Amino acid sequence: MSQTEQDWNPETYARFRGLRLRPALDLLMNAGTLPAGDLVDLGCGDGAAALALAARWPKRHLIGVDLSPAMLAKARGYGALLQADIGQWRPDAPPALIFSNAALHWLPDHASLLAKLAGYLAPGGVLAVQMPRQFMAPSHRFLRDIAASMFPDRFDFAQYRPPVGKAEDYHAMLAPLGEVHAWETEYIQRLDPTESVHPVRAFTASTAMRSIAEKLSQAELTSFCHAYDASLNAAYPVQADGSVLFPFKRVFFTLKV
Repeated sequence: MSQTEQDWNPETYARFRGLRLRPALDLLMNAGTLPAGDLVDLGCGDGAAALALAARWPKRHLIGVDLSPAMLAKARGYGALLQADIGQWRPDAPPALIFSNAALHWLPDHASLLAKLAGYLAPGGVLAVQMPRQFMAPSHRFLRDIAASMFPDRFDFAQYRPPVGKAEDYHAMLAPLGEVHAWETEYIQRLDPTESVHPVRAFTASTAMRSIAEKLSQAELTSFCHAYDASLNAAYPVQADGSVLFPFKRVFFTLKV
C-alpha cells in the first residue's frame, strides 16, 4: 500500500482472501517467461500471492514490498520483506518480475509510474499488474454520493475521476515500452451472508470505504453505514440464503521489456 492516514486491518481484509486471490492467480498465469533475477511483489499486503509466486517460479528470491506494518507482520513465504511506500520504492538490482495485485490504483499518474517501474526491470523482465475498475459501480459510487450528501463539509467529489482507466488505455500507454497484453474481467462474486451488515459493505469496508470512514466520528459512521446499506440493498438484493451476487470488474496488463 501507499501512505494512508491509518494502517490496514489484515483480519478484515482477509475475510475475502479467496475472492481477492483469484485475480492474482489469473494475472500470474499470464505473466509469461522470465529472465534471471528476483521477483518483487509490489504492494504485497498480507502475502496472499506469495505461495503462488513461489510455486510458479521456485528457487527465485521473492521480495515483498508494502507500507503497512500490520500487513507485513502477517506476510509469509518471502525471502525478504521491505516496508516502503510503493510509489517511492526502487530495487537494489533489476528484477525479473514486478508483480502488483490490487495496489497501484492507490497511486496517481499511472503513465509516469508505470514507465518508471518498467525502467527498473532486467532485459526481458515483466511488469504484471491488476487493479480494480469498480469505481463507477454502485458499490463504490454510493460511497461518494452518500458521503457528499451527508457530510458536504468534508467530502466533495464534483471533480472526481476514476483512478483506473480501461484496458486499452494501458495498452496504448505501455506499447512504446515493449510487448503488452491487456484485458478486463468482470467476476460475478458470491458474497456469503453477514450478520447486521450488507455483504457488499463487508467487502468494501476494508478497502474503498476506508478513506471515508477515517474522517467520521463513530456516530457519524453508524449513520453513514445505515444509509449505505439501504442503497446497497436496492442495487445488490440479498438472496433467500442471505448471500449476494456482486459483479466486480478488474483490469489486467503485462509488459515484457
